[in-house]
This record gives sequence, structure tokens and C-alpha cells, in this order.
Amino acid sequence: MVQHNKLRKAVFPVAGLGTRFLPATKAVPKEMLTVVDKPVIQYVVDEAAEAGIEHFVFVTGRGKGVIEDYFDIQFELEQTLKARNKNAELTLLSGLLPKAGSASFTRQQEPLGLGHAVWCARDIVGGEPFALLLPDMIMRAEKGCLKGMVELYEKTGGNVIAVEECAPDQAHKYGIVGVGEQLEGGFRITEMVEKPAKGTAPSNFFINGRYILQPEIFAILETQERGAGNEIQLTDGMLKLAKTQAFAGYHFKGQTFDCGAKDGFILANVSFAIERADIRPTIEEPLKALLAALK
Repeated sequence: MVQHNKLRKAVFPVAGLGTRFLPATKAVPKEMLTVVDKPVIQYVVDEAAEAGIEHFVFVTGRGKGVIEDYFDIQFELEQTLKARNKNAELTLLSGLLPKAGSASFTRQQEPLGLGHAVWCARDIVGGEPFALLLPDMIMRAEKGCLKGMVELYEKTGGNVIAVEECAPDQAHKYGIVGVGEQLEGGFRITEMVEKPAKGTAPSNFFINGRYILQPEIFAILETQERGAGNEIQLTDGMLKLAKTQAFAGYHFKGQTFDCGAKDGFILANVSFAIERADIRPTIEEPLKALLAALK
């Protein structure tokens, strides 16, 4: 074990416009689209809570007030449920709420990229390490992705990035890391390359949207020049931080669904639904029939 500061806070950048899901996201934040019966953001917050996170920091934008409302008491709804003796529903709702005072919301006034969204959380995070969870990505595994990352962080300290394997010929589509010394549950990261040219990737391990970062990243992002897409890129900031601090890769071996894309969103709904004992009996045969019709 190495000496390290405890991980207590997590940042959720939820200011994105969700243009890939228009027209639905014209009125509904993409993070509030439901996978079965829970918003996407709830799955990501649950993953953070499982990992021991105590303070949830949401970086929001205009039109995202419904996210703040979701993580609050809805008095009229709860009174109605009480009057109708809907105790199971009341228990469900209360179990989803963060503890009072453990959720903070700050605004990203301009869409200047992920690095800028992270920087907007600087005063709430302060001088502590923090987790960063991209809210489009929801994951399924026996052990939550962030929980596994925390276990690795407790051994290595420094910065930890979750990675998965892709087909080598697909590596040019992702942010790819170089593989160094093997660690229990992962490895030392030797380099990071954003969408390398075909045939030049240092490995087939791609960054999947989960990070544990040290607070020194904030000072780097504050003066970070705009990069790809004329945005402040987190990867550029991490490359600078890597010159003075170690990075480890946590090898996540579960399933990841990109719910910011239509195909990932549909697959997530099917995957989570068939694991539900109250839903599978009524959808299993229709799903099989749909698949048979594809042949």
C-alpha cells in the first residue's frame, strides 16, 4: 500500500447538449433518458456510491435543472404515494436520493469541452483527488468499474484511468494508452494518444470514461490551450500531468454501453431489462421472435 489521500468526491459533467439524440433532447436532458425505468445518470451515480463516494458534484448547463430536481425530494409526489399507501414506491424513491448536503451543482456557462467542465468543479473539489465519471457511459460487471479503480488507487496512489480492450484495427477510433509495468488489476500507463492514426496505436486499450485524478489537474486546465474541436481537452491536460505524476490503467472487463449513441442506448435497455426478474418473462419470447426475424 502507498500513502494517498482518500477519494471522497466525484464529478459528473452533465452540461452536454445531447445532439445525437435530437429531437428528444430538445426538451429532456440526455442524462435523464431512461434505461428500463431509471435515468442514465442514476446508474452512474449508483456506481459512484458503490465505490464509496461521499460527495457528488454535477457540472450542469442551461436546461439541465431537471437533473437537480431529480436528486431532490418531490413533495407532491411523495404525499400522494403516502396517501395511497404506496410504501414500496416510497422506499424506492428514498433509496435513490443522495444524503442531504452531499450533492453540489455548478454551471458550465459555455460548451468548451470536457477539460473545461472538469475545471468548473475546481472550487467544490478543492485540493482533493476526485473521480470523474462520464454520464453517457453505463457499465455492467460483478464489481462496479469505479470500485475496482478505487481498489487499484489504494495500492498505487496517483491517477487511475479505466481502460478496456478493443479490436486492434479499431484503435484509431479511441483514446489509447501505452502499457507498462503490470499491476494487480491493471498496469502502469506509459503514454496516451487520442485517436492515433491507423497502425500507430501503442496498444488496443482504450479509455472508457472513468478517471481518478489528482487536484493538480485544475491548475493545468486553467491555462490549457484549446485543442481538437476548439475545446479544452482533458487528454491534453492529463498528458501534462503525466510528466510529474504516475498514471495507472484499471483493466475493466465488464460491459460498457455508450448511452449517448442510439445503438448503445438500445442495447443497454435490452441488456438491463433481461436481467430483471419482473420484466424478462414478458419480453424474452418477443425478443427471440424479433431476432429470428432478422435471419
